[in-house]
Amino acid sequence: MALRVLGVSQNMRTFVRGVDMIKRYKSAATLQKTLLNIPATQVTKLDNGLRVASEDSGASTATVGLWIDAGSRSETEKNNGVAHFLEHMAFKGTAKRSQTDLELEVENLGAHLNAYTSREQTVFYAKCLSKDVPKAVEILSDIIQNSKLGESEIARERSVILREMQEVESNLQEVVFDHLHATAYQGTPLGQTILGPTKNIQSIGKSDLTDYIQTHYKASRIVLAAAGGVKHNDLVKLANSSLGGLEASVLPPEVTPCRFTGSEVRVRDDSLPLAHVAIAVEGCGWTDQDNIPLMVANTLVGAWDRSQGGGANNASNLARASAEDNLCHSFQSFNTCYRDTGLWGIYFVCDPLQCEDMLFNVQSEWMRLCTMVTEAEVERAKNLLKTNMLLQLDGTTPICEDIGRQILCYNRRIPLHELEQRIDAVSVGNVRDVAMKYIYDRCPAVAAVGPVENLPDYNRIRSSMYWLRV
Repeated sequence: MALRVLGVSQNMRTFVRGVDMIKRYKSAATLQKTLLNIPATQVTKLDNGLRVASEDSGASTATVGLWIDAGSRSETEKNNGVAHFLEHMAFKGTAKRSQTDLELEVENLGAHLNAYTSREQTVFYAKCLSKDVPKAVEILSDIIQNSKLGESEIARERSVILREMQEVESNLQEVVFDHLHATAYQGTPLGQTILGPTKNIQSIGKSDLTDYIQTHYKASRIVLAAAGGVKHNDLVKLANSSLGGLEASVLPPEVTPCRFTGSEVRVRDDSLPLAHVAIAVEGCGWTDQDNIPLMVANTLVGAWDRSQGGGANNASNLARASAEDNLCHSFQSFNTCYRDTGLWGIYFVCDPLQCEDMLFNVQSEWMRLCTMVTEAEVERAKNLLKTNMLLQLDGTTPICEDIGRQILCYNRRIPLHELEQRIDAVSVGNVRDVAMKYIYDRCPAVAAVGPVENLPDYNRIRSSMYWLRV
């Protein structure tokens, strides 16, 4: 700007622009070089089918874990909740370690042992010093192969899980997403909650837990993943000695197709101060070619919270409208993927009187995605998606999680530079095409909890999923 005010010659302006372009190319080249120089993920398959995957960054700490291709989707209506119950039982002692011995051993290492269950995966992992990786692998292997599953421990954990269910019920976001899955995938395993119904928790016994382990904890469905200060060849040797005895599955796991049903569930409770609403259409699975364009579209809609400010300066149209017109307290778009299906939508929290206006703005933004999204918006969303992708891989635990999940989902870990290229390849046309394919004139699933009297009825919501224009 100062150069223009001083009225410098056209040649000088050209020179300045050239320097800017050189800087830009240098920074782009540096990013590309950085992405290419990230340590490669090495993968080895053992004789029994178990996969070992690791990324050695030479750090002084490491995260190592077992990613198992089984979650609440692998359950039936009768044993729903058993995968999560098993996760709770994992740290209650094994054939050679009592619960006290296990806890003392982990404490003395200064390590952290944790686990979680999702709809398609169960994970057990440990964070420790890199020199303690052999011990961590041995402990994790002992946990999934030799848990005692004593009757007294089962009874104690039953009450713990029932208390956890009460805590989850106070988290309205969790409640809304459970309702969303229940209505979107009604009558299928994906419609079940991860924790399971109370009646199941009260009746699950040792035989149910043992049957689940024998059915699903097969070597071919397990990935030993590690990140940080780990040597891959040493990890393979550890896996062979600790997990080489796991039974290999002869047949691949059967995946029950989970059909999507456009429908709604409303839990009206006028005693709550705010309405919590989620609306979603059926997205695609992990391996579908439409996944990256849908991720860009999801990033374009964005997320916003009243506490973060921004107002009229927000890049997201919906965030700008929410701030200027006081439409909601917060919203976040989501793209939840499973093996063969997914949920693409938005969750928002608003005052009771704003339900209709907020939903109108959400659906208007969706229709704009389908018809007239601009190139500048798509470029911004792509840059933001790449930034978020890199920020989420900060630390050994997120990297280890990324490795384990991707090996289960894709049977390989997609290198960051390849992922960046795939995002860069998304065009405005791609975004419009996937929006027309998945959003336009599709029946959505709706879940709402709280004072939702002003939320339009389902027929009105459905009729706003397309535009009629002359």
